[in-house]
Amino acid sequence: MADHAGRPESLMNKIVEKIHDHHDSSSSSSESESDDKFNPFGSAETKVYRLFGREKPVHKVLGGGKPADVFLWRNKKISASVLGVATALWVFFELLEYHLVTLVCHILILSLAVLFLWSNASTFINKSPPHIPQVGLPENFVLEVVSAVRIELNNALAVLRDIASGRDLKSFLSVIAGLWVLSIVGNWCNFLTLFYIVFVLLHTIPVLYEEYDDQIDSFAEKAMIEIKKQYAVFDAKVLSKIPKGPLKEKKKD
Repeated sequence: MADHAGRPESLMNKIVEKIHDHHDSSSSSSESESDDKFNPFGSAETKVYRLFGREKPVHKVLGGGKPADVFLWRNKKISASVLGVATALWVFFELLEYHLVTLVCHILILSLAVLFLWSNASTFINKSPPHIPQVGLPENFVLEVVSAVRIELNNALAVLRDIASGRDLKSFLSVIAGLWVLSIVGNWCNFLTLFYIVFVLLHTIPVLYEEYDDQIDSFAEKAMIEIKKQYAVFDAKVLSKIPKGPLKEKKKD
């Protein structure tokens, strides 16, 4: 009797264990599928759109050093102090209607006058003349800066040559629009105000983009798709009817 009573119980235990095993395997597979679905970096085929083709974090794009820490407010006290000092200087120059170049020249005039008088008066008052340190730029540093500037200027000149030759109408219109906007901004404000605006933008836009990069990238992707559609229509109706420039290179056989 005990044998007959034990067999149904063992059979029921096996059935329950199989049901549990099947439930666990199905739940784990569903969890892995959901992870792959909601994780954009889970599969190699999924490619997330990033603004300006960005593949690195914002901190690395800005250089990854102390300036990047300041722009991204890693240390809020330092960032707030830098922005506060820049704001105070801008307000000071705007209220006094003083120019930065004029201030630098006046400081140099005052410093040279004090040192000149001190050096000549030291012989009469029996005191040592002021010690003026000898300052010089290292040759390697100057060569590196000049080389970097030369490369950037050559690249800019090559781009301007390609645009002027009539090969890329899209780049031509973009450069013209950018220069026109820059001329308007330059007409509105002086160099110091423009520099301050750029400085404030560097302290606000990167940190906001780092905080809301997914939403911004999604919106930028939709905007780029719409811009490409409108440009395709404009190209078909207008640009394709414009004759090509004579400087376009012929294809080599």
